[in-house]
Amino acid sequence: MRFLISGGGTGGHIFPAISIANALKELDPEAEILFVGALGRMEMERVPQAGYQIVGLPVRGFNRAQPWKNISVMADLVKSIHQVRAVIRTFRPDVAVGVGGYASGAAMWAAAQMGIPILLQEQNGFAGVTNKILRNKASKICVAYEGMERFFPADKLILTGNPVRQNLTLGHRNPSPRKTLLIIGGSLGARTINEAIFANLNDLLKADIHVVWQTGKTYFDSILARVQQANLLSQQLEILPFLADMPDRYAQADLVISRAGASSISELCLLGKPAILVPSPNVAEDHQTHNAMALVRKDAAVLVTDAQASLQLVPTALALIADDQRLDQLHRAILTLAQPDSARRIAQEVIRLAQHK
Repeated sequence: MRFLISGGGTGGHIFPAISIANALKELDPEAEILFVGALGRMEMERVPQAGYQIVGLPVRGFNRAQPWKNISVMADLVKSIHQVRAVIRTFRPDVAVGVGGYASGAAMWAAAQMGIPILLQEQNGFAGVTNKILRNKASKICVAYEGMERFFPADKLILTGNPVRQNLTLGHRNPSPRKTLLIIGGSLGARTINEAIFANLNDLLKADIHVVWQTGKTYFDSILARVQQANLLSQQLEILPFLADMPDRYAQADLVISRAGASSISELCLLGKPAILVPSPNVAEDHQTHNAMALVRKDAAVLVTDAQASLQLVPTALALIADDQRLDQLHRAILTLAQPDSARRIAQEVIRLAQHK
């Protein structure tokens, strides 16, 4: 069987796509898989690193602020659709899988036009534009949240959750006299979270907890310099640009501060980690707030808005990490929202579509 997988632009699209590909190979070791991505985006590097071939398209996102610039964007979209059609004629996939992002729109549109069954995977609690446009062309739509009938035909929906990195549950927790606060802002970092932590770092260090602060590559040098200048370096504090040993870091954490991206939330649910979520305001349709509220409504996480972070984030974290009863309640509640084996379940649906075809 041959499978075409498309999507990218961010890790939140790429990691689920690779996880689905890995699951397909586990179920069918003879399967051939080809990725389609956007030229110049991170999938062009990450997918080959994972051992898969990828074709790059010149597709780009629409410029909402300066609509007159979209003439060239439309030209690249048309060019990309023609390019994908040529790829499909050569590769002849049995099923096409779209996980969202610019390339996914062009690839799934072309596949549907050519009679290839398509399966969409929507990571967020508020559906992305690409998947909403493609909803009527899809055979199946795998989602991570309940209530997605607002966006998609109910008879096509399958609640599978979001695929996460396969080694995530293999972390080891070392005995420690101090509780650990893990602060993650994504690979690029989150400026609001970083500024809130720095402004209140003295209070965190007085609390006798271990602080693991992943600043993101963008902010690491400036944050480290400011911490050194303020003479706040401590054995209690680890400042890192990124975390290569994520499973162990999660295992050690008693409380996590995080943005509310779909992949991050899925990881927190799977591991049962008490969390304070700070949704990014700089995303389409404010989908991170929708993601976070799906947990908050079930009392499975705590929400601090981006605007409130400078004043509320650290005091909220200090109160929570000192409250064992509340930590345990959050742990049990978020664990009930986990969707284990998401990648495998999605892969099984993809194979069913191929067999039915």
